[in-house]
Amino acid sequence: MDRLDNTVRPYAWGSTTALPGLLGTLPSGEPQAEMWMGAHPGAPSRTGRGTLVEVIDADPRRELGPAATAKFGPRLPFLLKLLAAGAPLSLQVHPDLEQAKEGYADEERRGIPVDAPYRNYKDANHKPELICALTEFDGLCGFRDPAGTADLLAGLGVDSLKPYVDLLRARPEDAALREVLTAVLTADPEDMRRTVTETAAACAHLGGAYAPYADIAHHYPGDPGVIAAMLLNHVRLQPGEALFLGAGIPHAYLNGLGVEIMANSDNVLRCGLTPKHVDVPELLRVVRFEAGDAGVLRPEAAPDGEEVYATPIDEFRLSRYVLPEGAAAHDLTRDTPQILLCTAGTVRAGEHELTPGHSVFVPAGEKAEVSGAGTVFRATVVV
Repeated sequence: MDRLDNTVRPYAWGSTTALPGLLGTLPSGEPQAEMWMGAHPGAPSRTGRGTLVEVIDADPRRELGPAATAKFGPRLPFLLKLLAAGAPLSLQVHPDLEQAKEGYADEERRGIPVDAPYRNYKDANHKPELICALTEFDGLCGFRDPAGTADLLAGLGVDSLKPYVDLLRARPEDAALREVLTAVLTADPEDMRRTVTETAAACAHLGGAYAPYADIAHHYPGDPGVIAAMLLNHVRLQPGEALFLGAGIPHAYLNGLGVEIMANSDNVLRCGLTPKHVDVPELLRVVRFEAGDAGVLRPEAAPDGEEVYATPIDEFRLSRYVLPEGAAAHDLTRDTPQILLCTAGTVRAGEHELTPGHSVFVPAGEKAEVSGAGTVFRATVVV
């Protein structure tokens, strides 16, 4: 197996302290948002044999295994991250596989450069993802029941929100959510700025259930995404709890440290809380206008002490082992590729000693035994 040397991305929303705290390093004073583990061409992990992209390209069947190569092609189909949010990320959705293929082909036909800031589809893949909290973790996930959102907005006493309240109470669920989100994102910018400013002041004054939206508005003053965010469920994960974000589900991460895994794609359609491009018609094509619970996941016990975060897709499978002092070694050998990530304690993976934030790549079929006292996350695929 290969010890991974991973890149930390310094996005502006990143925490300045969470990743250094996990790694046991001194903060630099700059945001440290994401540590990437995998073979994404934007920041592939490095090994003693070259980048993980180079290692896999040299012999995909050996590194990934025949079954994974046949199912997903000659590439690692997932990207694993440590994500440290110190401020809200953009409010966003991801397309399903068919939408991604159609959108990518359309933009290719129209000759839109893949690095153009107004391009939506960087590739032809979908991007389901899972976030598992390592600390308390705040996020937004999926639409709240329209009646509950109407009550939330009405409680602010902001006159310019009244049309949204009336729509949410009068229209069927799908239509209500669609019409309000459309109205928010296409409103006159100056009018919306005033609405967001009044809403932010009211949220800050009332606190309680309104407090998360006051904080969002603090980071994104005047952004229509503040009102769009109020349509969504606010959820606070406890360590070990997770959220699965499927296609079309609007979401945003607000604060906290977690392990994130996703299909290897860059396709994001933004709804707000960002200076980046917002393509409202394409966004409305992709969003699923269905209300429901945020759907907090807790790990399911499997044999040999493994705890699995069950999801309905095959590009990734995330699980963890919480190893007590003195426990017998666990054999994690599989015929699929794996990344093992330590998040607590000290864990030995083969010949490598892993402390928090450190990881290894295990080629398909290679012996993988872990022992020690700590927590190790295991990322692989389903074939």
